Amino acid sequence: MEHQERANILGCQVDLLTSQEVIAKIKELIYRRRPAHIITLNAEIVYQAQTYQELKNIINNANLVTPDGIGIVWGGRHLGYDIKERVTGIDLLHQLCKEAPAEAWKIFLLGSAPGVADKAAQNLTLAYPGLQICGTHHGYFKDEDIPAIIQKIRELDPHILFVSLGAPKQELWIKRYQQELGVPACIGVGGSLDVIAGQKKRAPGWMIKLNLEWLYRLAAEPSRFQRQLALPKFAALILKSKSQSK
Repeated sequence: MEHQERANILGCQVDLLTSQEVIAKIKELIYRRRPAHIITLNAEIVYQAQTYQELKNIINNANLVTPDGIGIVWGGRHLGYDIKERVTGIDLLHQLCKEAPAEAWKIFLLGSAPGVADKAAQNLTLAYPGLQICGTHHGYFKDEDIPAIIQKIRELDPHILFVSLGAPKQELWIKRYQQELGVPACIGVGGSLDVIAGQKKRAPGWMIKLNLEWLYRLAAEPSRFQRQLALPKFAALILKSKSQSK
């Protein structure tokens, strides 16, 4: 297959970029200073998008979509696309926080339970000296709170907004308020703030390397079982799509 910039995985467009290329692209978006939406896409979201057209439209109109999750990498490769690696939300968050001091980027953290974003901010500023986290807000807000949250973010004028509301809620929220927020890089990062704050543990490095992070999360949170059922259904759709394309 000739080089392509995007993969089409069950109707969802995914950028064929390495983690370093993703960082370079985000730098471009920030320099451009127009509101942009970055999605870290996993198999569960793609499966949801099969019956949720609005979500599929949001994915396909995003400025950047990264392959978050081994399901996307496996599915893309099965369909003949050259997906080099996973680019997960939490890894992207850490990479951007590492780059931020040299670039003088300001960062805002939104989401998770009260106190979690604050603790995540403390841990990130310890890990990355010079990092400017200009503001935080928990994710347990009501609709009537949203105008004040948007105003707060606009006044603080961050370069990057990490939104940890869970998928697809965070994708829908970013899309709805993207223009009002005016942030150059809005990124949905799932449960990343919980992990960074120490509320939840991430899988050991060897499990991440073996692409078994999903299994660790399932063992740690058995309540995820119902959600994980989307994975075999996603795999079945990939195999069906491959057989139909022959």
